[in-house]
Amino acid sequence: MQELPDCLYKGNQPTLITPTSPTPNQTLYLSNLDDHHFLRFSIKYLYLFQKPLSSLTLKDSLSRVLVDYYPFAGRIRASDDPTKLEVDCNGKGAVFAEGFMDITSQDFLQLSSKPNKSWRKLLYNVQAPSFLDIPPLVIQVTHLRCGGIILCTAINHCLSDGIGTSQFLHAWANANTNAHFPIRPFHSRHVLDPRHPPRVTHSHPGFTRSTVDNNNSTFDICKCLHSQPLIPTTLTFTPSLILQLKKTCAPSLKCTTFEVLAAHTWRSWARSLDLPLAMVVKLLFSVNIRKKLTPELSQGYYGNGFVLACAESKVQDLVNGNINHAVKAIQEAKERITDEYVRSTLDLLEDKTVNTDVSCSLVISQWAKLGLEELDFGGGKPLYMGPLTSDIYCLFLPVAGNYDAIRVQVSLPEDVVKRLEYYMVKFLDGDEEENPCA
Repeated sequence: MQELPDCLYKGNQPTLITPTSPTPNQTLYLSNLDDHHFLRFSIKYLYLFQKPLSSLTLKDSLSRVLVDYYPFAGRIRASDDPTKLEVDCNGKGAVFAEGFMDITSQDFLQLSSKPNKSWRKLLYNVQAPSFLDIPPLVIQVTHLRCGGIILCTAINHCLSDGIGTSQFLHAWANANTNAHFPIRPFHSRHVLDPRHPPRVTHSHPGFTRSTVDNNNSTFDICKCLHSQPLIPTTLTFTPSLILQLKKTCAPSLKCTTFEVLAAHTWRSWARSLDLPLAMVVKLLFSVNIRKKLTPELSQGYYGNGFVLACAESKVQDLVNGNINHAVKAIQEAKERITDEYVRSTLDLLEDKTVNTDVSCSLVISQWAKLGLEELDFGGGKPLYMGPLTSDIYCLFLPVAGNYDAIRVQVSLPEDVVKRLEYYMVKFLDGDEEENPCA
């Protein structure tokens, strides 16, 4: 896997970009959906733009957008209750680094089929004693030999979800072109306060508290995978391939693109890992709750407005039956996400010992319909958009220039990746039962 050259920095890097005018000096409460341990990481986006963008203009527009999005210029810290996080809205600023890399846009595109560790050179590494000491917004603009740029952003997930990060980035892009903000940010997280006293009225299989009792419960898939070197794989599903996949469910079952592609990925993942047939595995995927609550969340709500839905199945039912079984499990998991289910989740998370159960789960994060590939700072839409790094979670990614296509990216051990790739395309010849390693 070819590595990127080193990034060269000029002068004193990085700088801090502060809001152009005074902002509220206050503490921002984070909801239980914001601050639980599962989200204590940064969402790291990478954008490749063909045309140059002025760093001075980007800094100026960022400074202006931080007036409205002032928590991004603050610092996350523990509250008086050390198990809870909050944002100190102190206006200290976002980290902004600027560098040069001796490659062209086309060079990067040739390397972009699969991310690799050298891509981390494209985002300034903030030296900090802990995750909480890193500013919630870190940005690097890397100028390329051809005049294009790579823009990388790291946004603390405790502050916003995928919808919220897209909302912020589009606000920044609009400020860079002096356009009006399409949506004003809504800051208060108290709309997602837990009830007093907490009332857990639903079962929540996505958390360890309600893990299904397996005969193979000592086998932790996540730990097993993390104990080995992982390599990423990316498979692109064009609209015609997605239609072909949907036809494997028709005519008895209607489903969305996400449902059928998630079901297909979950089945392929379970097959490639060669799991015990009696084992129960889960699929965790985010469901937007903004319109599921009564009253609905404000359109400008940029905090974590999702919960993880959980589909469950025995491996034998998942891999030996047809795809309809997995699709139905996903649909049922989505249907369970109601206002009361969300309130029950918020109350459950008052217990800070509760953790998301990833031990026997595939986690899918949906980036494909967030409008991330539409980001335009005035020089045109990106040639490429994707994650800066690859991890164990599965990402559904947009494809630049093809709104209806989806890239599926996941990292697994090399031998497992080969089997996964096989099973992901196996449906094309209609023979799903053949084992490539038999």
